[in-house]
Amino acid sequence: MDESTQWWLMAGVLVVAELATGSFYLLMIALGAVAGALAAHAGLGTEVQLSAAAVVAALTAGGWYAWKRRRQQRLGDHPLGTQAAPDLELDLGQVVQVSAWESDGTTHVSYRGAPWSARLKQPSGTTLPEPGAYRICAMQGNLLLLEKV
Repeated sequence: MDESTQWWLMAGVLVVAELATGSFYLLMIALGAVAGALAAHAGLGTEVQLSAAAVVAALTAGGWYAWKRRRQQRLGDHPLGTQAAPDLELDLGQVVQVSAWESDGTTHVSYRGAPWSARLKQPSGTTLPEPGAYRICAMQGNLLLLEKV
């Protein structure tokens, strides 16, 4: 069997394994196998093929890890432990109606058919906010953090 065919089969097996396990890193290693296959198609030696596969797999897996780590650190820097990333919380951006505010600056709203506790993300001092439409801008546990629409 030709060397390039072996590389392509290895890449295919790695993609199938990724689909079975959900480990995105296997796709990065599969990209390394593709680099090895392309090196084999170019007629390069086995050592160069292995080197190309190793370098591409290491760079893509390392790049993916660094990107994930940087993204985690950026999302973890929000005050009060909130997660304000729209791709993490489907509730962010949804509008709720506030009928009244409590004296401590909290309120109870009905959202998705259930009562939720909520407060302003940035309280406006000693005056109570007005009732009306508010947008969910973050969540702190099961507490909705709101901003005026």
